[in-house]
Formats: sequence, structure tokens, C-alpha cells
Amino acid sequence: MEKYNCIIVDDEPLAVEAVELLLENYPDFNIVAKCSDALSAFSALNEFRVDLMFLDIQMPKITGVEFLKNLKHPPKVIFTTAYSEYALEGFELDVIDYLLKPISDERFMKAIDKFYRITKNSGLELLNKKAEENKAGAIFLRVDRKTHRVNPENIYYVESMKDYVKVITENEVLITKSNIGKFLEILPEGKFIRIHKSYIINLNKFTSYDNSCVTIMGKELPFGYTYKENFLIKVSRNN
Repeated sequence: MEKYNCIIVDDEPLAVEAVELLLENYPDFNIVAKCSDALSAFSALNEFRVDLMFLDIQMPKITGVEFLKNLKHPPKVIFTTAYSEYALEGFELDVIDYLLKPISDERFMKAIDKFYRITKNSGLELLNKKAEENKAGAIFLRVDRKTHRVNPENIYYVESMKDYVKVITENEVLITKSNIGKFLEILPEGKFIRIHKSYIINLNKFTSYDNSCVTIMGKELPFGYTYKENFLIKVSRNN
């Protein structure tokens, strides 16, 4: 699994530990440095490729805001602070989010989701798995605060739910944040097909079809007008 490198910059050991614990729910993040001041953070940025920096504001000698202003090529930043009065200035520096201590699991998850969206994962919660890497292997879905490893062969169909998709397998239903079109891109090519604006099916799992719908797992999924012809062509080639 490809990972994001991150650093935690905070002069309070307990605050650093709190972020570490929150990150345990996100195995696609790799903590490459823990820094107690701006100087050590600067050194870490020069030593490592850093994708995300968790940055405290009130620190010795130089504040997190001043530190960020002086970086020519900063990574993406999430402020972690006990002080709300710096929020406006923080967002003017184009930070991803501004988290007030103590940081809840839910609030942290929202910040991480913003990071995923900004880094063009489209909120898929697929843990930085590139589409081409998923053609022959498992996919990883973020559901609530857990990561689920799913074999595409076990997926029966996928249903769109506005900003989310419902992934139906034989044994479970997983709901993750995603656009259904983007989700199709990470499924194995030639094995899945979109039959409706709201449905993707596994071509090896449907039991029957007629002029109006496909039956899979005992459920009738309707054809969309613009998708039906492609389905019929695909099925005829497989026969």
C-alpha cells in the first residue's frame, strides 16, 4: 500500500501522542517525524518527503502560523491548537483544516477526508490506491473509522447514494464516501459494468435479465437508457 508521509509538530508530548493515536485508524499514513519546535520541523521537511503536517500554533520561539508563512514549499497542513482565535489567519494560509484540542475521532476523520479530497482521491477513502494498482488486487474502503480490505470478486453490485456508494457483497454491505463513476475506475476492467446511473454490477454475479432490469442477489436492478446497449453487447460477447 502506498502511504502518505506526515509529521507532527507540537511542543506538548501528550498532544503529539493524541494525534498518533488518532492516526492509528489510518494505515495509509506514515509518521516520519515528531517535532517539538519549528526548527526541528524545518529539518524534517528537508530530510523527508512530507505530504501532511499536523502543526500546533503556540510553540516556543516561533508560532506555527509564523513558521508556515516562512515556508517556500509547505506540505498540506492541518492546524492542531487549543486556541480558536487563529482560525481565520490559518485558513488564509490555505490550510486543510483547523482542529481544536482535544480532538475528537469524528472531527479528525472529517479533516482526513478533506485531505483525501484535496489530494484528488475524490473522497473515495481508497487509501491512496491508484486505479491501475487495483485492477488485479484488493481494494481498500474507508467505512466509518475502519479500513476494509475487499476482494472485487466478492462484490455483487454497487449502488449510488448521492455522495456515497453502497457496496454489496455476499456477506456484508459497506457504505463509503465516493462518486459511483470514480468507484468504477478502481474495479477490475471487464468484470464490472454500469447498467444505470445508480448501479454497477459484477458481470459474473447476475442470475438473469430482461428488457427492463437485471436480477442479482434476488433484487431487480433497472437498466438506464444510456447503459442498456453496452450491457447487452458485453453479455453477447461473453456468451
